[in-house]
Amino acid sequence: MKFAEGRGAEATTTDVLDGVRMDGKHVLVTGGTGGLGLETARALGSVGASLTITGRDQAKLDAAVATLAEQVPEASVRPVMLDLASLDSVAQGAKSILDGEGIDVQINNAGVMMCPLGRTADGFEMQTGTNHLGHFALSAQIREALADDARLISVSSAAHLRGSVDLEDLNWHNREYDKFEAYSQSKTANIWFASELQRRYPNLLTASLHPGAIVTDLGRHLTQDDMVAMQEKAEDNGGPMIFKSIPQGAATSVWAASSDELVGHGGAYLADCHVVPPAAEAYDPRAGYAPWAVDAEGAAALWEQSLELTGVDY
Repeated sequence: MKFAEGRGAEATTTDVLDGVRMDGKHVLVTGGTGGLGLETARALGSVGASLTITGRDQAKLDAAVATLAEQVPEASVRPVMLDLASLDSVAQGAKSILDGEGIDVQINNAGVMMCPLGRTADGFEMQTGTNHLGHFALSAQIREALADDARLISVSSAAHLRGSVDLEDLNWHNREYDKFEAYSQSKTANIWFASELQRRYPNLLTASLHPGAIVTDLGRHLTQDDMVAMQEKAEDNGGPMIFKSIPQGAATSVWAASSDELVGHGGAYLADCHVVPPAAEAYDPRAGYAPWAVDAEGAAALWEQSLELTGVDY
């Protein structure tokens, strides 16, 4: 596939923002204290956006604010304590967010990856509870702050290619836990959330995306054996796992937040700063989306179940 200049797997946040300004825009980034979230916030702040970043650790929030003040001193940055693994914390964080500026771009970036079996404060399986249900609840409670034409971007993963969502056992009560499958389920749920939100609120512009493979703190639960298994699976699926730098990994989120090219592609799945086709038609099968990613019936059913589990109202 021929990429546009400054785009593709090697593009960085600097590349995709060439000539772009976001003055007067306010951007919310969950998990903005490190890794892709911090770089996403830094990049968008560097072109004029004001920022709200969330995190679940006050010390990391303070450090992130200090880093942003040093790197983009012209940017306004508001930190909000928010733990997606607790609906009470989400509700408190949402109230704080509502006290601030209106939101032009919401980037649901925070997450947990391939952890041992654990439960959130509300009894949800940790990965589905954090990556999907926490963001689902947050998005409902701050929806009134979104501009009429706001963008809502969900960071998913090529890991969704490993499996769909088990709507009969969303929180792993009746089957043997598999941390890889649980992560895949949560990432498919991210895609379904974006597409279903687009169907229900067509004035918004939503998208989900695969950032690429990046070494960040997100992978803290992976063992050496896990990494070997993932490399072997990558080889089976078309080639070695190629890691991006953090600015390259955040580039697709930044492109989704800022590019006029995304207009008209609401609900799309993105990779390497592009709207991508099904995996079978993609330039790299790992960049495309799985057949179940476009299961509208499943997405609608997950939406209803998520409403019931979280108790929020859209």
